[in-house]
Amino acid sequence: SIELSDVMTVERYSHVMHISSQVVGTLRDGLNCWDALRVTLPVGTVSGAPKVRAMQVIDELEVSRRGPYAGAVGYADFAGNMDMAIALRTMVVMPIKGSDGAWRVHVQAGAGIVADSDPDAEHEETVNKAAALATAIKLAEQTFANDGN
Repeated sequence: SIELSDVMTVERYSHVMHISSQVVGTLRDGLNCWDALRVTLPVGTVSGAPKVRAMQVIDELEVSRRGPYAGAVGYADFAGNMDMAIALRTMVVMPIKGSDGAWRVHVQAGAGIVADSDPDAEHEETVNKAAALATAIKLAEQTFANDGN
């Protein structure tokens, strides 16, 4: 059984607002939380619809893999409970080979493109979403630059 405990709740963050819904459910006998996650991802708000064809188009057009972007972040416990959120803004931090401790940060953010989307507005939305991650990077640099290490 499935229940929507919160439907289209507006959540405000430092750089953007989101509409959020929470889905709660109980699985049929013989299924576990990993079965539920497998059929849920990628979520339609990220992949598009129809899902299978949209995923094929993404695979054809995108030049690099998404990595953790649009995946799930959360927990699963030994009792079979799971609580996941979609990773809609991510940073992948990798050491730069051959450097003296330098790191490269890949920031990932996106927008929901639909038939009547305005490309300029969608681009601006993506930049605003990524700005929160850029702020986090700047704060971390300031903090760790002053710790003497």
